[in-house]
Amino acid sequence: MTTGSPYSMLSVEDAFNVTLTQARPPAPVHRPLSEVRGAILAADIAAQEPLPPFPASTMDGYAVVAADGPGDYPLIGEVSAGALAGFTVQPGAVAYITTGAPLPDGADAVVMIEETERLDGGGDAPRIRIGQQVNPGVNVRPVGVDVEAGQTVLAAGERLDPAEIGLLATAGIVDVPIFPRPKVAVLSTGDELVEPGEPLGPGQIRDSNRAMLLAAIRAAGGEPVDLGISGDTQEALEARVRQGLEQADILLTSGGVSMGDLDLVKPLLEHAGTVHYGRVRMKPGKPVTFATADVEQGRRLVFGLPGNPVSSLVTFYLFVVPALRKMAGWPDPRLRQVQARLAQPLPLDAYRPEYHRATLSWDAEQACFIAASTGIQASSRLLSMRTANALLALPQREGTMAAGEPVAALLIGDL
Repeated sequence: MTTGSPYSMLSVEDAFNVTLTQARPPAPVHRPLSEVRGAILAADIAAQEPLPPFPASTMDGYAVVAADGPGDYPLIGEVSAGALAGFTVQPGAVAYITTGAPLPDGADAVVMIEETERLDGGGDAPRIRIGQQVNPGVNVRPVGVDVEAGQTVLAAGERLDPAEIGLLATAGIVDVPIFPRPKVAVLSTGDELVEPGEPLGPGQIRDSNRAMLLAAIRAAGGEPVDLGISGDTQEALEARVRQGLEQADILLTSGGVSMGDLDLVKPLLEHAGTVHYGRVRMKPGKPVTFATADVEQGRRLVFGLPGNPVSSLVTFYLFVVPALRKMAGWPDPRLRQVQARLAQPLPLDAYRPEYHRATLSWDAEQACFIAASTGIQASSRLLSMRTANALLALPQREGTMAAGEPVAALLIGDL
């Protein structure tokens, strides 16, 4: 007798769209400038003042009246960065100036120090020999040349990396409106699991999925929450799931989503909320499950990931990462995709599209990425993920893809 699944088989694209429909960013929050690296900006940021706010020298040299031209001139003073000159440069005089210093009144250009000579005349005031003719504005940054007052320097939806944080500081923004990083809880399920540091008993294995997923969440920009291991009892599992729904925006369970008598996750999710899909036509990861649950704290996303470690991590990248990104405010939460050429022939699956783990490298001679398989692709073989920085989207069909054939590659690591 064959037991059928109550869940329709969705395509990867349909499952992806269902997931993103349910993933919604929470209300923006304000965080200090020192805490927003990697976050997504929630509002446009405009400059309050022009940059620079004064005409500034771009190098060390002498502030001059450009019309004076080359010649010997008395030095009437000095001005350095952070201070205003207490004098005016009249025609027939010059002033020493450092990089970034405000241009003194009366001067309209700067001659670089390499084009000058200091002439010490005994007891007289020093004189400066100007050896270069310059035009007005030479070696001077005008007011607002970098940023105009009121100009939008960053738009909502931009990721805040070092350059963007520098722009926020330039604009005087220290309380930054961002979308908060989603909290993502991870629960491993199964009586066979023990903590990594514990000795193995008969029939037991160490829980690798939880440590792997907690690290993957952190790398994806989420805040991980560790729920530990739950045994295969309804009571234990319900208590941990309830804890996860209270503490996190997204709950990940690992294992317990197949069709055995002890695969309790899907029935529990049906009771706790709405299961949107329970099977996806893909290899590996077909039993991946997605549900939503409404609790007092708000709507939660729940992913039942398969127990095999490769299946768990592949489905994390394909479904959880885009959902996490959308909740964190990313305008385009999809994994980046590039075109690559196969380094070797790869067999295809006639029944399911496959997400084949591969290492991409740039081939300068062919001016393209080359995708090399990481070897045996068994869903239990975590070694197949070790050097992978891409998932190759192999089509569902009979036969083999030939070496050199183009293939779409989804990036899961650095190139």
